[in-house]
Amino acid sequence: MAQPGRPRRVLFVCQWNRSRSATAERLFCRRKDLEVRSAGTSPDALVRVNERMLDWADVIFTMDEGQREEMAAMFPTHAALERLVCLDIPDDFTFLQPALVDLLERKVATHLG
Repeated sequence: MAQPGRPRRVLFVCQWNRSRSATAERLFCRRKDLEVRSAGTSPDALVRVNERMLDWADVIFTMDEGQREEMAAMFPTHAALERLVCLDIPDDFTFLQPALVDLLERKVATHLG
């Protein structure tokens, strides 16, 4: 959980860290109440998710159920899995696509306000 006096740490995860999670990072990094990072589950991701990122994050958003399952397989005993939220956003979008931005704003707002 976030410690009093510091921004909430949010990690967005998709497969490649090229479109969905990268868009989410760009979108939510503007908020002063959040520290935001993004990563991917694939070995070929621009930034690959690792245990240090999970230790750092207060909440982790996966874009779809596939990433949730991959995270559970990659880090089966990590406590961060309890802080994982699946947004159910399909891999149908490009980086900063307006429809993706709208979807992220709506879905993340239900969890972060």
